[in-house]
Amino acid sequence: MSAAENTADFPFPHQHLLGIESLKEQHINAILDLADQYVEQNRKTNKKTDILTGLTQINLFFENSTRTRMSFELAGKRLGADVINMSASGSSIKKGETLLDTASTLNAMQPDLLVVRHGNSGAVKLLSRKVNCAVLNAGDGKHEHPTQALLDALTIRRRKGKIARLTVAICGDVLHSRVARSNIHLLNIMGARVRVIGPSTLVPDNLKQLGAEVFHDMKKGLEGCDVVMMLRLQTERMQGGYFPSISEYFTLYGLDYDKLSVAKEDAMIMHPGPMNRGVEIDAAVADDLTRSAIQEQVEMGVAVRMACLDLLTRRKRGGDRHAIGGAQVGALATVAPTSDQEGASYVFF
Repeated sequence: MSAAENTADFPFPHQHLLGIESLKEQHINAILDLADQYVEQNRKTNKKTDILTGLTQINLFFENSTRTRMSFELAGKRLGADVINMSASGSSIKKGETLLDTASTLNAMQPDLLVVRHGNSGAVKLLSRKVNCAVLNAGDGKHEHPTQALLDALTIRRRKGKIARLTVAICGDVLHSRVARSNIHLLNIMGARVRVIGPSTLVPDNLKQLGAEVFHDMKKGLEGCDVVMMLRLQTERMQGGYFPSISEYFTLYGLDYDKLSVAKEDAMIMHPGPMNRGVEIDAAVADDLTRSAIQEQVEMGVAVRMACLDLLTRRKRGGDRHAIGGAQVGALATVAPTSDQEGASYVFF
């Protein structure tokens, strides 16, 4: 059975992927199971399918991106969609157009999918309430980056065979990281033990409430870990001094073989990119052929995004009841429509 035929049940007229927090374990497993099939398809000579033929996907990025934008573009094209890339620098946003006016303009063009990245938390959710198509969050401010967490989960599952009961350390600039938040949500949902490591200035106060154990000493935090996930310093979001110097930050929190020695011998190394070699990770560790999964993450990203684009267009393509990997995805929470959307039913998936 092909990935296109092996599908899930989504009984709602509008589906959005805005975050991980509201997902259940079976939803995540269903996405990962379908993504597994797309991994295998992407390794074939003929990587393309036609399941999204006739559908239009607009990638709307208000922030710079290389990996995520290209990954979504490639995912859409491999599924047969007509893909349009739009950046804030080349749009009317630079002329003062508001987000809601942009949403209204795009909605009038009748797209089938909007992939949106925005610098403000909650902006993608707001936009999703103003359009009549599926919206996929490609990162909003410091809030969430759901497909990054999903691709990280797929990478871990394929390497380790499971996610439950693994000890995963997320290290670095957690304060400014939407990747960290989405991963903390997902790893907790899937039954992993989550540790967060970083200087007190870069670790939010509420992480224990989210289910993460906090460490400020990197060696203590890495002890016995199965997975080490490094985060870059997001200096573009920083104002003021969060640490004395880059060299001191690397000494205390940069991943090198000495710090890695206290983790499990087969601990895998991850990084969402872009990497700052010599800042949060030593170049030799990043390029370790046995332990580094960084390039695998890039590969898994295309497959996960293909799975998400596939799933979010099921209703439009006429799929009623299908299954992914033998497991059915049940009903997701329906959010009441706003007053200007009477009769609409939105799923914050």
